[in-house]
Amino acid sequence: MPHAQFDPAARQALAVTAVDAKVQADLSWQQIADVTGYSVAFVTAAVLGQHALPEPAAQAVAELLGLDADAATLLQTVPTRGSIPGGIPTDPTIYRFYEMLQVYGTTLKALVHEEFGDGIISAINFKLDVKKIADPEGGERAVITLDGKYLPTKPF
Repeated sequence: MPHAQFDPAARQALAVTAVDAKVQADLSWQQIADVTGYSVAFVTAAVLGQHALPEPAAQAVAELLGLDADAATLLQTVPTRGSIPGGIPTDPTIYRFYEMLQVYGTTLKALVHEEFGDGIISAINFKLDVKKIADPEGGERAVITLDGKYLPTKPF
């Protein structure tokens, strides 16, 4: 039976423990995801406390990271989502995403509504991908794909 959390403290503490175990074992997020059969983005988010893992995946992650049975159970709970406390983010990487939404948020809204109509893009029925590509002008570029199901507003 799925269980929900209403206090994010336990999942936050587990995230700290899991990341420490990941570092100690010198594992990549991809290596952790590989034992689950799920995407690296989904598993990373789950280990960081933003998604519940199905039981077999939670068991596999716990075993790989050397976590106990309580941790495996906790990885299966539906979390209280939201990893950024109130206010403007201070981490430079997270801040750049905040900045992108400050600059392009209204543009994205206008283009999505023009293309689809009134509604939202789901963050539940959602896929995320991050790729590194060569920049023709030198260096590297990040290609971030946000792939969410469009959910139209339904009058009632």
